[in-house]
Amino acid sequence: MLAGLEPAELPADAIEVGRIADAWGVKGWFKVLPHSASPEALFSSRRWYLLPSERGPKAFSGTVLLRVREAKEHSGGVVASAHDIDDRGAAEALKGARIFVARSSFPTAGHNEYYWVDLLGLEVVNREGLVLGRVRDLLSTGPQTVLVVEYMDEGKPMERMIPFVSVYVDTVDLAGKRITVDWQADY
Repeated sequence: MLAGLEPAELPADAIEVGRIADAWGVKGWFKVLPHSASPEALFSSRRWYLLPSERGPKAFSGTVLLRVREAKEHSGGVVASAHDIDDRGAAEALKGARIFVARSSFPTAGHNEYYWVDLLGLEVVNREGLVLGRVRDLLSTGPQTVLVVEYMDEGKPMERMIPFVSVYVDTVDLAGKRITVDWQADY
């Protein structure tokens, strides 16, 4: 087991937020590939839970806790340093590790802002009350985000795309697990 890593239990509310790409520099820093274009969860938490890469050599097994010293944006990406990861070799050993952060440590979303993970699984209904399906995924198309809504048609899973913009989205009720939209089933 690498110094700086301690066995830990993955929190029940853990969300995968990125992956360690490689070492960065010679002082133990490493590059991170965030799963989000806005990686606030990486910056807000100093406790990252790591699971080893699915492929290649593994420097550790099971879930480990990495105590982050600093995480910051650099050249369009994210770099980080952790306690007791003090040289390039230790940082390279983390390559491929999956990074999880407790959902409870995410920063609070602003008014009419939502974390994608909170929208997954929500029921989508139109203004008339017709159920259009459930949010299976979200896509970033550049200028906007699109809800990928899965529904069944004659026993076969289908999907519809609904732009996640105020013109079409009336309300998001996280507590009620429902999104109301101005959209029709035949669009």
